[in-house]
Amino acid sequence: MAGLSARRPPTSEGGRSMRAVEASHGIPRTKAPKCFRWEGERELKAKIHVTLKQGILDPQGKAIEHALETLGFKSASNVRVGKYLELDLKETDKAKAEVEVKSMCEKLLANTIIEEYRYELS
Repeated sequence: MAGLSARRPPTSEGGRSMRAVEASHGIPRTKAPKCFRWEGERELKAKIHVTLKQGILDPQGKAIEHALETLGFKSASNVRVGKYLELDLKETDKAKAEVEVKSMCEKLLANTIIEEYRYELS
């Protein structure tokens, strides 16, 4: 279809917004293809931090701490290493996106036995 863009709200061939097309042609929003985003809707970005739980030994953190000390950075201590992930979600509903991100973390991104995670959606 001409006029569709990943960045701009989708338009019909006449340049009208999809909301205007829906109103004039009676196309319900629920029947529109998932690739369409309606005016005012945007993808969400998830920013996820995964770190070892307190009390779990962090040998990589200890090695970095030692290397920093060797390089003359004496003030660094209790170094902990973790993972930071950013991902774009096609979901536009924040509640559904939160459920999806939590599921991703629980099933793949974090080993919840020894790691904890936190995330923010924007």
